[in-house]
Amino acid sequence: MEGPQEKSCCFTGHRPGEKLPAEAAVRRLLRQELQNALEDGYTRFISGMARGFDIWAAEEVVRLRGEHPQLRLVCAVPYPGFEKGWKKEWRNRFDQLLDQADETVFVNRSRLHGGVYQLRNRWMVEQSQRVIALYAGGPGGTWNTVHLCLKAGVELRLLRLPDRP
Repeated sequence: MEGPQEKSCCFTGHRPGEKLPAEAAVRRLLRQELQNALEDGYTRFISGMARGFDIWAAEEVVRLRGEHPQLRLVCAVPYPGFEKGWKKEWRNRFDQLLDQADETVFVNRSRLHGGVYQLRNRWMVEQSQRVIALYAGGPGGTWNTVHLCLKAGVELRLLRLPDRP
């Protein structure tokens, strides 16, 4: 549960594929932005736990906890079994993060609800004072979360994608 003075930040970004550059490039952006968040007093970080940006961000929070034990990771999972159709590597990373999380929230108890991802995204934005986003354009969950952030007046830190060769 969030402490009275605890500042929360959530992440939104694309899944691996054509919209994301290499993992190493994204992690460099994340490390810098997480350092900025630490300097601004953020200690609670919320990941939506999707493959790609969300998981990379959560892994970076866990890595930083070695130097900053006050950091807390909250895994906002859309529903139990969310990761079941993924490749083994991603499922393993997901499971490791749940084990290392300070809190896991299942935003919905079943997948039957058609807007379960929107519920997760809305929950994350409502919990946060800042959103760190990696957005490469186009419709989808990342755009919807950025839009929720702007509508709610939550601070948006939009990461600039490195230029592709």
